[in-house]
Amino acid sequence: MNTHIRAVLFDLDGTLADTAPDLGAALNRLLIEKGKEPQPYAAIRPLASHGARGLIELGFGITPNDAEFGALRERFLDLYELSICDETILFDGIHELIEQINARGLAWGIITNKPMRFTDPLIELLPLPIAPQTCVSGDTVGIPKPNPAPMLHAAAQLGIDPTYCLYVGDAERDIEAGRAVGMQTVLANYGYISETDDTPSWGADIKIEHPLELLAHLPLKQV
Repeated sequence: MNTHIRAVLFDLDGTLADTAPDLGAALNRLLIEKGKEPQPYAAIRPLASHGARGLIELGFGITPNDAEFGALRERFLDLYELSICDETILFDGIHELIEQINARGLAWGIITNKPMRFTDPLIELLPLPIAPQTCVSGDTVGIPKPNPAPMLHAAAQLGIDPTYCLYVGDAERDIEAGRAVGMQTVLANYGYISETDDTPSWGADIKIEHPLELLAHLPLKQV
């Protein structure tokens, strides 16, 4: 237990909310539009944290260096916007975890690479027990994780030194960004982890298999 922690910050996709079903549905609608076979959910889920880039690469076998990537990305995002919370749910235990964070007098917030075009409406639709006290999207400060700027911005909004913050994420960039500013980092191993991810090399301070395991690492009550 770290008695110095004053705020708990979360990645969104694959950590706080299970967004893969809606992201995957948008990808498959796009694939069908283009006359291609839809992708199985088992292939989509591990790449959901990588957003449009990872999913388009999966479905079409192209990268941002390919000429057609930009148009496919924009169409994918438009399709996703139409069904941003049809099947998306909070991960099991998140609702209770946030209640406990609040009961212990800790602040909480979100730092995601998802553009605010999607983050803001999704946060409104999710059944969160308490609104986040900061929500930093991928385009809030003009540069996303693993750059440390979003982490510093969230801490500044809370008025809490980054070293008193704990950051939970399911991707290497999450751990890298948190470590860069001195946050205690937690790997959400229940999230969108690929079989090829070498998670021990990421250097997270803590690994959890379920959101409620985080409670053992938080102070009981702020004084």
